[in-house]
Amino acid sequence: MSLNYHSTPRITEKKRKDIVRYINMKLASMGQPIFEGDTEEKHEGMSEAEFVSLAESLLNNYKEKMRLLSSEIINPADKRIQDFIYRYLGDVEFNKTLRVPFDSFVLDRAGIGREISLPPNGNAFENKLIKSYRIRQGVLHNPLHDRRTTKGSFHIVEGGLPIPPDKKAVPKITFAYFLNSAFNPPKEFMLLPFTSAQEKKAHLWTSLLLRPTVCPEIPGIMEKKSMEIRFFAPGSLVSNLDFVESIFGNAGDPYLFKNDSGLDLEHWTGHTGCVVLAPQLIKLKKSEIGLPNYNDATDQQRKDGMCWNDKDELYNDGQPFKITCRDESGVIITLIADNYFGYSKKEVKTQISYSANMFGICEEEHAGGTLAFSRINLGESFSASKIADKLTLVTD
Repeated sequence: MSLNYHSTPRITEKKRKDIVRYINMKLASMGQPIFEGDTEEKHEGMSEAEFVSLAESLLNNYKEKMRLLSSEIINPADKRIQDFIYRYLGDVEFNKTLRVPFDSFVLDRAGIGREISLPPNGNAFENKLIKSYRIRQGVLHNPLHDRRTTKGSFHIVEGGLPIPPDKKAVPKITFAYFLNSAFNPPKEFMLLPFTSAQEKKAHLWTSLLLRPTVCPEIPGIMEKKSMEIRFFAPGSLVSNLDFVESIFGNAGDPYLFKNDSGLDLEHWTGHTGCVVLAPQLIKLKKSEIGLPNYNDATDQQRKDGMCWNDKDELYNDGQPFKITCRDESGVIITLIADNYFGYSKKEVKTQISYSANMFGICEEEHAGGTLAFSRINLGESFSASKIADKLTLVTD
């Protein structure tokens, strides 16, 4: 018997060309540059550009409709997230935009994230945050950081649910600055690897819809319950979405009504999550994001490092972190100031824990909230004669 050390099913060349063609159509509909080359040979005698040009009229019609409706088009999941942002930060004076990237390239089919994480006619993509390579088994992604500690990494926004004492409490105004920066990343982060090897390059957001299970089905008693999570990443970090998709699956296009959790009350916990990759946050200075000077700070702010002495002092000492905003309404938003894959995976699990705690009647690995009763170990054997002198005889 021979062993197959490369057991991952290899995608056929024709299927891969179909995926590339589908990606190009999506890019063209967004007004973005398409991949203009060929992987190895022309598909059905046409180049990619020639094929897309056949649908030019249809694509132009679609783009014009999207332009006219750009201020209104928003899928249900993103609207729940956007409404939460406006509601949560409604009492904060902040004049910059806090708009979720509604015009993202949606990974509406499994496998698209992996294909666009590399040029179709190349085997590598590199920038200062990620190095990706095409290998026989599929792809190999090496993010900049390989974290081994979480000390000082978990920050939670004030004003929502109670903040555990081992987490850092962050003022609302600071979270507003973080959101604005997260939704406006540097152009270099927006580069899509799929078009990185050609002169005309696409720069955009990528996103993924997840429906991870929170409560498994109990036959005859309760249907399976899941939450919804929208995961956003600048184009160059799409490999994180590929990684998360490989673990938690792909829930499809959030713009299709059939994928609206709000219409699937029987299987939805009622909770919505959002994760945004924003490595640029580690470059922000404390004095520029609403944090007070040390002399004006409270004892808690001094303890958590939410103040500054030097105007050039970086938030969290310039080290990667993640900041979470959540309340009892059932919406949770996390910004990850890193592209370490472990943070992405663990954050989805954390949001599942949040949903499990809010929903009740279910348990999760990190859900917490244990109902405990005290127990006393009396040993393996017991003899009353050993404590006879301590006993009191009770008679009527």
